Amino acid sequence: MGKVTGASEDWLSDGLDVTGADCGLWVPGIDYVAGWRDARESADRLNRALMGAGLELSDVRAVASTNEEGRGVVRVTGWPGAVDRLAGLLEGLTHGDGGAA
Repeated sequence: MGKVTGASEDWLSDGLDVTGADCGLWVPGIDYVAGWRDARESADRLNRALMGAGLELSDVRAVASTNEEGRGVVRVTGWPGAVDRLAGLLEGLTHGDGGAA
């Protein structure tokens, strides 16, 4: 499947703050791009699933990033109402017992 894209170039930050406190300077010699690419593939897959579940990426989305060692990280960011809806969908999959279906 292709990459998930939005309506404009700034679709990743259209109202949601997708930067964290750990966004800082990069360290020379660490391959952040490779980690980000891995995270981007996973984030794209999760974003397609979120859209398939009827959620809007302007409300909740997965965002690719890296940690200070260059390892890929995927963060889920969103407005509280949309995150509550996502939590409800996930809780429905666990049959209310806290475990996987």
